[in-house]
Amino acid sequence: MNKAQALVVDDEADLLDLLKITLARMDVQAVTALTLAEARRHLERGQFDLCLTDMNLPDGSGIDLIRQIGEQYPQIPVAMITAHGSMESAVAAMKAGAFDFVSKPVDLQLLRRLVGSALKLRGHASASDEERGDTGPQLLGDSAAMERIRQLIVKLARNQAPVFITGESGTGKELAARLIHAQGPRREARFVAVNCGAIPQDLVESELFGHKKGSFTGAISDKEGLFQAAEGGTLFLDEVADLPLATQVKLLRAIQEKSVRPVGAQREVAVDARIISASHRDLTAEVERGRFRQDLFYRINVIELRMPALRERPRDIPLLADRLLQRLARQQGRHGDQPALKLSAEAIGALTRYAFPGNVRELENILERALALCEGERIDVDDLYLPRTEAPAGSHDTVDESIPLEDSLRAIEKRAILNALDETGGDQAAAGKKLKMPLKSLRYRLARLGIG
Repeated sequence: MNKAQALVVDDEADLLDLLKITLARMDVQAVTALTLAEARRHLERGQFDLCLTDMNLPDGSGIDLIRQIGEQYPQIPVAMITAHGSMESAVAAMKAGAFDFVSKPVDLQLLRRLVGSALKLRGHASASDEERGDTGPQLLGDSAAMERIRQLIVKLARNQAPVFITGESGTGKELAARLIHAQGPRREARFVAVNCGAIPQDLVESELFGHKKGSFTGAISDKEGLFQAAEGGTLFLDEVADLPLATQVKLLRAIQEKSVRPVGAQREVAVDARIISASHRDLTAEVERGRFRQDLFYRINVIELRMPALRERPRDIPLLADRLLQRLARQQGRHGDQPALKLSAEAIGALTRYAFPGNVRELENILERALALCEGERIDVDDLYLPRTEAPAGSHDTVDESIPLEDSLRAIEKRAILNALDETGGDQAAAGKKLKMPLKSLRYRLARLGIG
């Protein structure tokens, strides 16, 4: 592989010299620029594997350079050099497409880690499916919504910006986080997942940041926290809304300063872990209620990824059901010489019409129960034991006289809206046009029907 080339843009000549020397020791050749115009000329003439740019330049903003590179040279990861403590600038840079950021005065150890991660992306954009981790867990489904999610994951994997994954329980938030990790430059390091709601409140700080021996009763030895365990990799904070407010303050500092202080320690420890968080709750509402810090929400929600509910992508249900059934059959010890269990057409239709409040997790439970109770080689609708919350059988615009008219009409309305959202990849404005209703009216109906 040829020697890596970096474009370094800053109006401080002394800093440029320092960065050039540091990069040279990493076998990276640096081309420097003092202005935005000079940087643009270098981009037109050369080929670069990385760009480091200051926020404030004599003739413009580094944000403009980030956007230009994102549009014209998307293969080049860009890191922003920000003033110390200027998290607003760092967040703005990552929202614009920056790979990561480093604060002044530049910590050379952090800079070397950042550069190392960025250079791992060389040639990675054209990696095969196997190299991107597609041979492992996958997000199944050929609906427009799932195709959009897969495309977003590929983009998110190429930078280090914090990602906040929203969605109902059972929609695959952790799976999405694992795929972001597996397809990015940190894939060779650890992916550490923690359910914040499952940690006893008096042990949250110790679990996240570690502790020193004797720092509290029961601390019989030093212990590293989850931040340290995820060094060089990814830390996934599931159900982050469940963290106590006191811990939220320390989490915010850990993310901003890229360092943690173990319980009972006198000094902070530098950490290098990408943060991906998730919650099934509406964090905006939690902020308004005073249960979640606004500054922390602003920091972790640099990029939001919404996982669609299963009822929003009904066309994916047959494929999901078939794959889950195959896996469950193997887990229950069905041998290869035994006939494969299949779902009847009626069973598939019933699953497709069912609302799935528990999403994919509920689908798996239904199939596991059906597999255990089914006596033949085919799972029929009666083997599913579905609750009576599905739309009536037959065409979607047929009213079942055995249930109240209002409930039947509600089911028909809900199905029409979900089909429109599925066909438009979750784009509410496009769905509204397809349904020939104003966007405001559609949003009202979504709230009334409890969709999304």
